[in-house]
Amino acid sequence: MVDYARIEAEEGQVLEAVRDFFVSLLDKGVVEAIMVPTRLPYKGLPMQTLVVDPARIRWADPLAPVVPTNGARFASQLTRDETGKRLALVMRPCEIRPFMELVKLKQARVDNTLLIGLECLGRYENSDFLALDQKDPSFSVNFYRAMKEGRNPPGDGFELAEACKACEHPVPEGVDIRICLIGEDLERGLALEGLTERGKEALGTLGLSEAHKPPEREGAIGALLEQRISFRDKWLEEISRRTSDLGGLMEVLANCINCYNCRVACPVCYCRECVFVTDTFQHDSEQFFRWARKKGSLRMPTDTVFYHLTRMQHMSTLCVGCGQCSSVCPSEIPVSQLFRSIAMRTQALFSYEPGRDLAEPQPLAVFYDNEFQEIASSK
Repeated sequence: MVDYARIEAEEGQVLEAVRDFFVSLLDKGVVEAIMVPTRLPYKGLPMQTLVVDPARIRWADPLAPVVPTNGARFASQLTRDETGKRLALVMRPCEIRPFMELVKLKQARVDNTLLIGLECLGRYENSDFLALDQKDPSFSVNFYRAMKEGRNPPGDGFELAEACKACEHPVPEGVDIRICLIGEDLERGLALEGLTERGKEALGTLGLSEAHKPPEREGAIGALLEQRISFRDKWLEEISRRTSDLGGLMEVLANCINCYNCRVACPVCYCRECVFVTDTFQHDSEQFFRWARKKGSLRMPTDTVFYHLTRMQHMSTLCVGCGQCSSVCPSEIPVSQLFRSIAMRTQALFSYEPGRDLAEPQPLAVFYDNEFQEIASSK
């Protein structure tokens, strides 16, 4: 059993060393397939890719600071049914946490999976990453080098996604193996931490050099968390102030075009049939005229505020703040900022944190006799 192992790398070749680690998992039969962000077959956004041929790992780029779409949904597709395949899933904390919630909802499995968590220093929006990546072929590694040296991310005027700047979960939990990036000197390699019996056994099978906890790790994590929590509190205070009444909420959501991109991008919005794409919201033509006559005019499309309020009620206990909803909004509505502000309060009421523990039941799946006694006593 190995608690810590080290991936050695030649100067500037840490990405190649990580790829070699994935190849070893396949070659030594630890797993039969790996889901990992990959540029295959051409250079572009690293998309989650199911790889079974070790030769294809040369295109993998899990270090790229971009998450084109949340991998929890793909992990669900690969594990929902029993296949008997041994599968490694390489994901960031904002993908692992919703995956855990999907497991609880019977939409995914952890049987026969080796969950590999990648520490995360943030991501860029897709178009921003492409612009930066085209200018610098080594942008993925240079990004971490800049962060390690205490410099601002090499964004050339581009900012990290706001959801990332407000994320207090840069370190993946509940995984079998953790790829340690925070506080690491990537010029010489990085550490792998085995967190479960399955993960420790896998590291031992690969015959990697045993290592110790990186000495600068705790301080680097603490500094990053302090920075993020400070940003988060100001960020959420601002949207709470803007939406303190119905008028403010309607103003924030005024540009919604009912594209439902935020629903599609959400990793924990799992319903096979959404009420908003059923006949319930397919109104007959006369209904629109009745509404228009009542107010004198009718904004089209209708039901936009109701749609977001319904999603808040449905998803606020499970929202992990990954920010994908804002990333895909064509109207640039701060959906993630709004949902996070509601979710933090909802989750605090239930003392629940999505993705914290697979054994912890979801709030609305269980009834406790002593819940919300303060509300009952106030009546």
